[in-house]
Amino acid sequence: MTTDRKLSETDNESRTVVLPQKLRRTLLVVAGLNLIGFCGEAGLATVIGAVSLFADSVDFLEDASLNLLVLLALGWSVVERKRLGIVLSGLLLVPAAAALYVASERVLGALGYGGLVVGVDGIAGSVPPAAGLLTLGGFGALAINALAAWLLVRVRHSGGSLVRAAYLSARNDVMSNIAIIAAGLVTAVTASIWPDVIVGLFIIAINAGAAREVYQAALKETDGAGEKLKIEDAVP
Repeated sequence: MTTDRKLSETDNESRTVVLPQKLRRTLLVVAGLNLIGFCGEAGLATVIGAVSLFADSVDFLEDASLNLLVLLALGWSVVERKRLGIVLSGLLLVPAAAALYVASERVLGALGYGGLVVGVDGIAGSVPPAAGLLTLGGFGALAINALAAWLLVRVRHSGGSLVRAAYLSARNDVMSNIAIIAAGLVTAVTASIWPDVIVGLFIIAINAGAAREVYQAALKETDGAGEKLKIEDAVP
C-alpha cells in the first residue's frame, strides 16, 4: 500500500518514517531549477545593472541551498529540525540584505556618490536598467518559480517547518517576479532608476515576512521532541 507518510514504532526512542520518493525527487528538481535561475538571472543583472534582478538571483541561490538542506535534514529528530528551521529563517534574510546593499549603491550613484563600495558603473550609476531585458528577466524568473511553487505545494505538509520553508520561499519569489515585471514596464515609460530600486526594497519586505513565518513554524515543531527519525522510501 502506498501512503504519503506511514509511521511504524520501532522502540520507545525512535520511529521509522516512510517518505515517498516523490518528496525526494521534488526537492532535487526544485534545487536544480533554482540553480539554473541563479545563473541566468545573475548574468542578466550584471549586464543591465538591475538591482531587483540581482536581489532575485541571490534569492534563487538561497532557494537552491534551502531545498538541499531540507532534503538532508528530513531524517533528523524533531529537535534538530526545529533548530535548523530557526537557522533557515535567518537564511531567508540573505536576499533581503543583498537587495538593501545593492539598492544603496544605486541610490548613491543617482546622487553622484556611486561606486564607493561596488565600483560597478552599471549598478552604481544613475542610468536605469534596460526596460525590455528587465521585463524579460522577470518573466523568465516567474516561470521557474511558478513551477517550483507548484511542485512544492503538493508536498509542503510532508516535512514540517523545513518543507514549509521551501514552499514559502518559492511562493514569495513569484510575487517578487511579478513586481520585477511591473518595474520593467514602468521603467520603459519613465526611464527612471526608481522602479527597479523600489522592487529591490519590496523583496526585502517579503523575505523578512517569510523569515518570520518560518521561525514561528519552527517554534511549533515540538511534538515528539525526543524521537529520532529514520527515513525510508515508500514501497508501492
